Amino acid sequence: MNGQANQENKMGVMPVGKLLVSMSVPMMASMLVMALYNIVDSMFVARISENALTALSMAFPVQNLMVAVAAGLGVGLNAVLSRALGAGDHKSVRMAAVNGLFLLLLCAAAFIVLGMTGVRVYFEAQTDIAEIVEAGVTYTTIVTVGCLGQFMQIFFERLLQSTGRTVLTMYSQLAGAITNIILDPIMIFGYFGFPAMGVAGAALATVVGQWLGAGLGLLMCLRKNPEVPLSFKGFRPNGAMIRRILAIGVPSVIMQSIGSVMTFLMNQILIAFSATAVAVFGVYFKLQSFVFMPVFGLNNGTVPIVAYNYGARRAQRMMQAIRYSITAAIVIMIGGTVLFHVATEPLLRIFDASEEMLRIGVPALRIISLSFPVAGFCIGAGTVFQALGYSVYSMINSLVRQLFVLIPCAYLIGRVTGDVTAVWFAFVIAEAFSLLLSSFFFRRVYRNVIKPLQG
Repeated sequence: MNGQANQENKMGVMPVGKLLVSMSVPMMASMLVMALYNIVDSMFVARISENALTALSMAFPVQNLMVAVAAGLGVGLNAVLSRALGAGDHKSVRMAAVNGLFLLLLCAAAFIVLGMTGVRVYFEAQTDIAEIVEAGVTYTTIVTVGCLGQFMQIFFERLLQSTGRTVLTMYSQLAGAITNIILDPIMIFGYFGFPAMGVAGAALATVVGQWLGAGLGLLMCLRKNPEVPLSFKGFRPNGAMIRRILAIGVPSVIMQSIGSVMTFLMNQILIAFSATAVAVFGVYFKLQSFVFMPVFGLNNGTVPIVAYNYGARRAQRMMQAIRYSITAAIVIMIGGTVLFHVATEPLLRIFDASEEMLRIGVPALRIISLSFPVAGFCIGAGTVFQALGYSVYSMINSLVRQLFVLIPCAYLIGRVTGDVTAVWFAFVIAEAFSLLLSSFFFRRVYRNVIKPLQG
């Protein structure tokens, strides 16, 4: 019994450095594998044709929007659960879990309808190249209609994260990612008796991996996560609890959804130069995930620690976790900048890059990566805002950075210079604005929330 109590209370008693490592490293590892399967997906599709790769780049905003909704609501759920656990409010824990699942199911249903009705219009609005349109419609329809597995997988992972069982979260993510990596070449090119399905095979491999991860996540929640019971007996949506989840989750959804809007608009700016420029931008997003995913894993491990100790009124532990997390994020990002400068061409050749793709892509990766260390601080600060219920600050920051600064700068630079290489400097400019806003909001949160606890 004592062993169980220690496990349940580790976010309140374990040394913060050790706790952050135990919470974050498994998630960082699993997210690295997720980044790998994103790259593998595009790597195999690039062997079909550059237009097929461009189609996946154009599909990315839709996929990112699904992740934004599921993960954003998951942030709200995670924060509410962790606070309730820290305060010992078991009734709120159960209520948060079932109402969170209800919200995610509604959102998944909306995307399924979108996948069946609006995908072709979306692609035809971006390009008139028939091969890109058909490949994009095929891929996007499959991943949206089959998205319930993705939503369920993220939900069960958030339940496990809220109680500190990030190793189990890692198993769920690894199962889905490895399944995808194995199935990609089999379904795309038709090995072991499978038909060669092309981009449809890439999409189907993704969906199958997500469903497998969801199934394993459900199993672990039922057997290994007793603090968060899943019981729908007599369930009715609870308006107060849903509002609590949405208050934190919606700003996070909007913040992450802004990335989809930004990517869509940036694709429109780049297609004016060439389809290859769009493909390069898509490849950049796949490659940068190797740098950003570990930071997101680190921050996913930080959220429940900060939220739990906020609920338990332990300010010193909160500040330790925040300092360690932001420092580690910046160090990881510096490593990413070095990697993108030293190994630029080999990274692009993973995707069978043509000479034109290398001409555009080499300076693109080197220029954009200059902003990575600053992004490390901004992401770390955003994690603090989410954990303490100030997700609106992250939303404002993301909105300003990506839509009010990045897109206008990219458009104006492209129009004035006529040089696609110059467009990439818009990312550096936008991150500088983000640093100013993040610092301002962080000081406000510290003064209004953290400092009073220390007194």
